[in-house]
This record gives sequence, structure tokens and C-alpha cells, in this order.
Amino acid sequence: MNIGLKVIVLIVLTLGLLMTGCSSGTNQQPVIGKPAPNFKLQSLDGQSISLSDFRGKPVLINFWATWCGPCRIEMPYLQQIYEEWHGKGMVVLTINIGESSSQIKEFMQSQGLSLPVLLDKGGSVAQKYNILGIPTTFFLDKDGVIQDKIISAFQNKAQIEKRLDKILP
Repeated sequence: MNIGLKVIVLIVLTLGLLMTGCSSGTNQQPVIGKPAPNFKLQSLDGQSISLSDFRGKPVLINFWATWCGPCRIEMPYLQQIYEEWHGKGMVVLTINIGESSSQIKEFMQSQGLSLPVLLDKGGSVAQKYNILGIPTTFFLDKDGVIQDKIISAFQNKAQIEKRLDKILP
């Protein structure tokens, strides 16, 4: 390869790296200690819900699916947390990834669950939150800052309550 061609290839590669490194970066990844990325999803009952609607309240966000065995195991514990804390100002949001409303409703009814479910049908919020495995749970303080993240199922209510200490006043 002659010297002129080498220089051109080097310039093109350098420009490509610079352009990639200087992109506007709107695909914000969730980081503990940083604000959680906002999202807007439909709830199972058809309401449009944004994370920003809950600014000023601590929020637990759980990503899950009905086919996920560990998700199914922890759902009763999330339900208990929801029942105990939603009247005290804490928000519990479960985000189902990619399933139909009818599948989710059938599952919720069969398990006696009433906690809020948001529908991430296309997986865009899961992608925004860099969900690599489910269940994954985020704990946000009242300012919307991520204080903790767990990638695995809770085995009991006490495990969740231990994490709530990080976000409850």
C-alpha cells in the first residue's frame, strides 16, 4: 500500500472515531447515582404513564415477563411491597417486556396480582435501561436518581425492603 493511500485510510478512520465519540449521546444508559432515563408507556388499563409523573416520590421499577420463572417467583413479594407502600407515597411500577395485554391480564388474574403494569411491547424502554436479563429492578429516590439496581429475583419481601432503605426518607 502506498504512503498516500495509508494516509487517507488513517484520516478516514480517525474521522470515524471522532464522529462516534462526539455524537450527541441521547441514548443515556442508567447509572447508579444519576437520574433515571424518562419514559412514557401505556399501562395495562390503557393510561399513558411517564416516569417524570412521579418526581417527588421514591420509585421501584421492575422489568419482567410472564414466561420468566424467577419473575413469577418474585411477583407476590412485589405485590406485598405495593400494597404496603403505595398509600405511603412510594410508587411501584412493573414493566412487562414484549407481551400482549391479554397474556399479562390472564397472568395477573391467575396470580391475584393488582400492582401497576406498564407495557413495553417493542422493548424500547428495556433497551434504554440496558436490560440484559430479567427480572431487573431499579430503586429511584424522590429526585429520580437511581440508588440501586438488582439483576435477579428477590426470594422474599425482606430482600426488597432492605433495598427500600436506600430510597425511602
